Amino acid sequence: MSRTTAAVDASLPDRWEELVTTALLGTDRRTPPGVAPGPQAPSALLDAAAVATVRRRAGLRPAPAAERLRPAPEDPRPALPPAAARRLAVLLSDRPGASGGGRRGTAPDLMELLPQWLHAANARGFAAPPQALPALLDAARGRTDLRPATLRFAGPRALWLARLNPDWRFALRAAPGGSSSAPDPTDAAGVRRLWQEGLFAERVTLLTALRSRDPAAARDLLAQTWAVERAEDRLMFLDSLRAGLHPDDEAFLERALADRSRNVRATAAELLSALPGSALAARMAVRAAACVAVDRTRDVPTIVVEAPPECDAAMERDGVVAKAPAGRGERSWWLGQLVEAAPLDSWSRRLGGRTPEEIVALPVADGWQDELHAAWCRAAVRQRDAGWSRALLGEPSAPEAGGPGAVSLAERARLLATLGAGERAVWVAGFIETHGLSEAFQLLGVCAVPWAAPLGRAVVDALNIARDAGSYPWSFSGVMGLAERCLDPSEASRLDALLAVPDEPEDAAPGAGGYWSEAFQRLVTTLRLRAAMLAELTPPPASAP
Repeated sequence: MSRTTAAVDASLPDRWEELVTTALLGTDRRTPPGVAPGPQAPSALLDAAAVATVRRRAGLRPAPAAERLRPAPEDPRPALPPAAARRLAVLLSDRPGASGGGRRGTAPDLMELLPQWLHAANARGFAAPPQALPALLDAARGRTDLRPATLRFAGPRALWLARLNPDWRFALRAAPGGSSSAPDPTDAAGVRRLWQEGLFAERVTLLTALRSRDPAAARDLLAQTWAVERAEDRLMFLDSLRAGLHPDDEAFLERALADRSRNVRATAAELLSALPGSALAARMAVRAAACVAVDRTRDVPTIVVEAPPECDAAMERDGVVAKAPAGRGERSWWLGQLVEAAPLDSWSRRLGGRTPEEIVALPVADGWQDELHAAWCRAAVRQRDAGWSRALLGEPSAPEAGGPGAVSLAERARLLATLGAGERAVWVAGFIETHGLSEAFQLLGVCAVPWAAPLGRAVVDALNIARDAGSYPWSFSGVMGLAERCLDPSEASRLDALLAVPDEPEDAAPGAGGYWSEAFQRLVTTLRLRAAMLAELTPPPASAP
């Protein structure tokens, strides 16, 4: 110990906090007690801190030993085939390029293939290799779209790891039963205790998991504490009833229509209108029918509209929002809400027994067609009514390419989502054949993967036409990326003829031919890689004894 420290040792307080404060402020602004400002002050402070450190450590009492870490649970699922395990390691080691925008070159984007690989591995029931779990959790941490498939594939060991690393705690929130305190759904007392005492995230996870197994039990659990929940929590809990929505939920939702929160009332009304047999839907049908009728006195039967003159208290209770958004007329705003909440099957009776196609084809007087058809579109999506969706979409080859009711590509995509996968693919293929790819990106996003043969052919043919026309190539990079992930791998051999660099028209974008060649090479390489991935995940047939 230095002579300076010895001189002041008796006067230095053994208070760690004071020494830390002095160090943070600096000895130019504050010095230890008994030490004058100057060149000796820093040394005195460090010596005092060293002595205090020894004292603190020497004074520590032995702590009880921590509980020994329990081993990770066993995963009973079969192990991956060796080739598939190696492929997973390669996919997880790939990192997206730093540069944004359209990438060039012929190498596949491996991280974009990881979702498909996980889907295929889960479909075949394989367990994740233990050594791959940290990289899998890191990938899912950075991409929320990967989390459901990743956690299913990673299994119980992912939750075991997540309790040891705060970076992976998302797994505990996202996976049913992920919380260490989550009870077995069959443990009624444990479920009730967690629901009454758990954190909000734990309660949401519990309610969602229970709703997937026993919808009535989840609804009854929510009803027990509904009156004392906060408004924002009631809204989140109510939203969980969308999964497995059933007519048995109607009584609870009717009570929620009287909730003191406007957002809760609106959500309850939306859910009730998705049940065409509900009392609310019947009330909305009566209101909407009073506003829409067929005028048979004209040369051509025509739909006439008389929008509601006011929004009364009963309408507001049933979820009609009285205040219109900026730029919208109040009466048209109220009309749209009534029509979208009314059961679609009520319109045939109201409008002369006509089919949805015949109703949509009728002229609408006084400029009300867009408002009326847009409301029917929202109703078709909400009620998952494929018949009305077909009528509103119309023929894909029609000049307007979306039917009279589709006012945007996003709305057409939502209507298409109510149709079966095969019908969806055929409709979008017809759209592309008539109108090209420039407006088809959103529509392609709702088609099942891998694309059905008619859709795959339509996309490839449209890309080929764009290439031959010398079109600006980078404007098709989004569709090309979708094709890499969504085309059936069996299409690869049909694309070999497109790999050569084409002759560029005089008005083509500079370098367009080289880009198109690289893009098609990358497409073919990716398709063959996807085929190899699927083959690696398919175990060989057992040999005969």
